[in-house]
Amino acid sequence: MKKYLLSLLVTVLALGAFAINSTEEITNPITKKESEVYNPTPMILHHIADANEFEIVHGVAVPLPCIIYNITTGKTSFFMSSNAEAMQAAGYQMEHSRVKPINAEEKYIDLSITKNVFGILLAAAIMCFVFFSMKNSYEKRKNQAPKGLQSLMEPLVIFVREDIAKQALGKKADYYLPFIMSLFFFILICNLLGLVPFFPGSANVTGNIAFTMALAIITGIIVNIKANKYYWKHIFVPDPIWLAPLLIPVELLGVLTKVITLFIRLFANIAAGHIVVLSLISLIFVFGSLWGTIGSGLGIAVSVPFTLFIDLIEVLIAFIQAFIFAMLAAVYIGMATEEHHHTQEAH
Repeated sequence: MKKYLLSLLVTVLALGAFAINSTEEITNPITKKESEVYNPTPMILHHIADANEFEIVHGVAVPLPCIIYNITTGKTSFFMSSNAEAMQAAGYQMEHSRVKPINAEEKYIDLSITKNVFGILLAAAIMCFVFFSMKNSYEKRKNQAPKGLQSLMEPLVIFVREDIAKQALGKKADYYLPFIMSLFFFILICNLLGLVPFFPGSANVTGNIAFTMALAIITGIIVNIKANKYYWKHIFVPDPIWLAPLLIPVELLGVLTKVITLFIRLFANIAAGHIVVLSLISLIFVFGSLWGTIGSGLGIAVSVPFTLFIDLIEVLIAFIQAFIFAMLAAVYIGMATEEHHHTQEAH
């Protein structure tokens, strides 16, 4: 944690130094032209968006493989995002860190390993490494106290099993535990990777609505496939039955709403956290463009403590959002598979 805070502090101070050095004179904010005032919006949108490369710092990027299927021509092209000649020869160009056809009328499917896709694969690899390491440790150290990575992860595993799965699913917890466990740790790792600065693998994965939507849809499919007859009877045979024309659409809307709340909550919280941090860092440049060197110094004084504070909160939010998503998934599955014992007793 200390190393992480130190690296973040150095990052913010370096940005401040750049802002001070790039400002040649102190300008009166009253006479400053609006067009000359630093606008942080493009920078923020650029950093939270997906891209075909990892930008470490401005001008330094790690290329990623591009795989583009052109629907119009029927051709599939392979090239690295740093290979401008191969890119242009295939009929593509880099636009705002994304590969797009030179001919805007052409239709295409982007199958590239973008930074979000790479982040997903990296998170999956980390999760596999962690759990296979734990498995090997349990096999080699039977009936012994946990050690190393095993001792770090075991409390989290027990927490997910006891406080999420068993609380929501009861006797069915062990059956659904692999899915709930995978959701929790996969989202957690993606959240934490997105907080690491200057790292080729740090992407806004869970702040991408397409990714969170995919997780929510998978959860919704499992909920409805595993649902029992009481779940569907409650939807299509409401009590009283004469309200069916009104209640059935409402219940079906509720099924859809569960999926929507899952992906909107995760996406909004993670994306908002990144935007707040980037906005605070941008104060250095905004103040510098308004008041020169003094403004940059003031921006550093304001943004550094607030950025460190918000970044620590983001670490907490990374755990909270993983917990909420896994908990809601378990609750929805539990509601769909719950047996109505009181009905059986009445008969």
